[in-house]
Amino acid sequence: MDTIIIENLNKIDESAKQFLSYFSEPQVVAFHGEMGAGKTTFIKAICKQLDVVDVVNSPTFAIVNEYETERNDLVYHFDLYRMENPEEALDIGFEDYLYSGRWCFIEWPEIASQYLPKEIVQIKIEEQEKGKRKVSFIE
Repeated sequence: MDTIIIENLNKIDESAKQFLSYFSEPQVVAFHGEMGAGKTTFIKAICKQLDVVDVVNSPTFAIVNEYETERNDLVYHFDLYRMENPEEALDIGFEDYLYSGRWCFIEWPEIASQYLPKEIVQIKIEEQEKGKRKVSFIE
């Protein structure tokens, strides 16, 4: 898989479409990156391409947000940043979401890494010069 360069926010939808073109079915995707790297912004763009009808926000306080698409499918968005220990993930039914067969986008996945499936898409987002973002697939 290629590296995706997000030139600017005006081109983020193209980058999200490119990202989704790599997959024929929903995936569990772990997003790695520094605070402010653009994880939530890129997930919002991906959700837009998936025809999510709900408002996409960072689920920092809720830990998980559930979004509905135009086709009445569900997309799950996790932000594990505020979790104090990995067991909190189990309290919200983390594994049920991960094995649901639906898109699952996880920010700060390191916190609950022991519960992540072996088959997971690992992404790193890095800020570049002039506001660009580099989206890399981690093997």
